[in-house]
Amino acid sequence: MSSTQAPAELMDLIRSQRVTAVIYVAAKLGIAELLRNEPRTLGELVEATGAAKQALGRLLAALSTIGVCKVAEERYALTELGAFLDGAAPQSLKNWSIFEGQFLAKSWTGLLDSIMTGKNAAQMLGIENSFDLMVRDPEMVGVFNAAMSEGTRLAIPDILRAYNFGAFAHVMDVGGGSGELLGAILGQFPHIHGTIFDLPRCAESATGHLKRIGLGDRIKFMVGDFFQTIPSIADVIVMKHIIHDWSDERSLAILANCRGALPNGGVLLLVERLMPEVPGVSDEHREHTLTDLLMLRGPGGLERTEKQYARLFRESGFTHTATYPAGRLSVIEAKIA
Repeated sequence: MSSTQAPAELMDLIRSQRVTAVIYVAAKLGIAELLRNEPRTLGELVEATGAAKQALGRLLAALSTIGVCKVAEERYALTELGAFLDGAAPQSLKNWSIFEGQFLAKSWTGLLDSIMTGKNAAQMLGIENSFDLMVRDPEMVGVFNAAMSEGTRLAIPDILRAYNFGAFAHVMDVGGGSGELLGAILGQFPHIHGTIFDLPRCAESATGHLKRIGLGDRIKFMVGDFFQTIPSIADVIVMKHIIHDWSDERSLAILANCRGALPNGGVLLLVERLMPEVPGVSDEHREHTLTDLLMLRGPGGLERTEKQYARLFRESGFTHTATYPAGRLSVIEAKIA
């Protein structure tokens, strides 16, 4: 790398938060929905959004440079990439872009405080964790739930390719939110029944989702707190992106409750990122390490290596039996020791 190329590359990294901001504004304005069916002129987009004409034109120019839209003959059209900002797209990331741009971007500005103190944003306000802080803002709860559903939908194909759920009779998704993952599992295996176990704030979205996909008769929603107790009704427990939210102490409490809920021969499946033992310069390693810092800043958890998960299993009465790569995630299997 030349002496001029390196600082230019670093400058691009430094300014990368601007891309998030541009995508966030496009999502809030509904640009993808407005361009869903046909190209539109700047004037038509101004009329539809109520934005200032010159300012919107400048936003669209920026969106064109990152491949979200394109312009030809003074008409703007959506690209294949930009189509995923449409809230109606099967793998939409609209809510995730709003969550990232409206809420997480503010949190990142306090990263130095968390690095210096080891505390997350909520703890520095005298609150235990970011989830306790989030419930004070109903808008954030709604955006968070929708964003988590989008992230799960994006990961589902890799998860279903990685692991065969067909041997189970009853799957319980602990912390399962709206039921995106469990619905996909039961959609592939008609003999399985399922339970979503989560907090009351997830009940409405889960019930609505299960009704839409026609699985309300095979999946039930149970209200509960996985720090208190988990019902003994399933032969396998699945938890996606739950343990990474919590410290070792709190994670062991959750895993102990899973151990108490499962029968002899029961299986625990964690769907998580696996931190590399030695991080390298790759998109996957960058994502994992940045998400690890997000856990530090947010709920106070961490992304872990495979060895660290194996230790948590041992200390909670499980044996780590296998790891199945699932895209940038892994399905980490454990059985009762």
